[in-house]
Amino acid sequence: MNKEENREQAAEAAAAEHDENNQEQTASEAEATPEAPAQEEAPSAEQELAVWKDKYLRLHAEFDNFRKRSHKEKADLIANAGAGVIKDLLPVVDDFDRAIAANVDNQDIDAVKEGFVLIQQKMLNLLQQKGLTPMDSLGKPFDVDEHEALTQIPAPTEDQKGKVVDVIEKGYLLNDRILRYAKVVVGQ
Repeated sequence: MNKEENREQAAEAAAAEHDENNQEQTASEAEATPEAPAQEEAPSAEQELAVWKDKYLRLHAEFDNFRKRSHKEKADLIANAGAGVIKDLLPVVDDFDRAIAANVDNQDIDAVKEGFVLIQQKMLNLLQQKGLTPMDSLGKPFDVDEHEALTQIPAPTEDQKGKVVDVIEKGYLLNDRILRYAKVVVGQ
């Protein structure tokens, strides 16, 4: 009898659960359906079109504002990109001003030369901190990816053929990218 009682209890529980689900479903359907007739609730095609037009115009205006703001931010970034480097170069300019003022009455040429060498070293150290490195081209084989040949001359020795014999203007790399090509004379 225990099996029959268990089956009856299970059937009653299932029936009770089914009734609860039906009651919840009818309650949710009652909440979902308005009390007013469906014809008054549905918007007309003109109203729906007006809503979609409004959404479109707002989205278009928002995108246009975003585009303008992005363009302005990019322009500001480009305009102020060099400010940090220029600010770091100002002490070097001050050193030049002091050197020129100090050398007006100075008769010691060696002191003047030493002062300008110190200022140059300070400036090169600052530029190296920013990622600038000079190219070492003298005596190296001519490479069109790094050098710009201004002229060719007969090579002084046989081993200097096709190599850089003289550097007219140094080349520079900025963060391992060529900033300025080296202007060189190539042995022929």
